[in-house]
Amino acid sequence: MLFLIVKALVSGVIIALVSEIAKRQPAFGALIASLPLVSILGMIWLWRARPDAENMAQHAAATFWYVLPSLPMFLLIPALLRHGVPFWIALLAGCVLTIALYAAMMWVGPRFGLRL
Repeated sequence: MLFLIVKALVSGVIIALVSEIAKRQPAFGALIASLPLVSILGMIWLWRARPDAENMAQHAAATFWYVLPSLPMFLLIPALLRHGVPFWIALLAGCVLTIALYAAMMWVGPRFGLRL
């Protein structure tokens, strides 16, 4: 239980730091947010719970393939905001696009030999 609390605190502190930095320096906050900190922490937590090299290799490979469909969201949201679309609608549109692209990745991926 203590480890769960530590994981939640570390993860929460990172998110809070990114949001505070981004208030003052949006580009620097974005740089920190773009680092694969969540993935690295996830791999550390996973390895601690289940130190299995094959499981970790599958996790890391799947993470790579799942990052790809999320990237267009970071182009759509600023484009919508710059065209006057309210933030919450732009965010929702970005999330819907990402969900659709995840679904497409899960449908198309196996046809190309990807095990997701």
